[in-house]
Amino acid sequence: MEAFPIVNMEKLNGEERSATLKLINDACENWGFFEIVNHGISTELLDTVEKMTKGHYKKCMEERFKEMVASKGLEAVQNEIEDLDWESTFHLRHLPESNIYDIPDLQDEYRKVMKEFAKEIEKLAEDILDILCENLGLEKGYLKKAFYGSKGPTFGTKVSNYPPCPKPDLIKGLRAHTDAGGVILLFQDDKVSGLQLLKDGNWIDVPPMHHSIVINLGDQLEVITNGRYKSVMHRVIAQTDGTRMSIASFYNPGSDAVIYPAPQLVNKDEKENNTYPKFVFEDYMELYTRVKFQPKEPRFEAMKTIDTVKVGPIATV
Repeated sequence: MEAFPIVNMEKLNGEERSATLKLINDACENWGFFEIVNHGISTELLDTVEKMTKGHYKKCMEERFKEMVASKGLEAVQNEIEDLDWESTFHLRHLPESNIYDIPDLQDEYRKVMKEFAKEIEKLAEDILDILCENLGLEKGYLKKAFYGSKGPTFGTKVSNYPPCPKPDLIKGLRAHTDAGGVILLFQDDKVSGLQLLKDGNWIDVPPMHHSIVINLGDQLEVITNGRYKSVMHRVIAQTDGTRMSIASFYNPGSDAVIYPAPQLVNKDEKENNTYPKFVFEDYMELYTRVKFQPKEPRFEAMKTIDTVKVGPIATV
């Protein structure tokens, strides 16, 4: 079996740059996922984020989760649950406007740490997008501009904990789906596993690694790259032992950004066949929220029937 792609980002700065770019390109074309190390975010910051996130869950969320489980009788289920995920979450919005001071129960120091973490992840996301541009033969900055809309990108973080589950064969931590947006950067637990992606009909574990960041591609990058890069189905398997931490940051297009295949990546035949649609990101999200756990292809087809504005070339100045 092929090894899950792990990329040492430091190698982009030396003689192995070409081979490292090729590894990233292969991962984007064939996996939709890769894991990066030596990415420039300090290990001290990551350790603090992990410590404070786990502490916040224990103090403010664990008991509420147990009460929810008891109220729904989930510990005694006999049949597979298909409309619920075994996760405890809260969402931070960073761009275009932050909601970090609106989230109850967060300690001031935790807010400060998460703001610093978000700033580092935002920079890393934009660096990743420029690496993808280089591999795709697009002008530097093309993908960032494609995401920009009138107010800049949408950027937020889903903070999740997956507690021990008594019936992991009947309740998923998170049901299988592709991500709707652009590029996703995940800081995950390095001791408790659970994340899996679907490749060639098989579910493959995404290996937990200390201080790594997992990158995966969303539906919008599949559209903009005209299918050269793919968004991939993934899921979280609940575990019987240990609580898994997951901090997933989503660098997505702005709500009014118009998404369509980059003209440089579309050949003459494909122009006539219109494989991928042109649409406003907000319209796509409206559909996605209703059918998140269904295949992406019908979503793409549905967007072809929605009228959208005509757009000119994307400026990369």
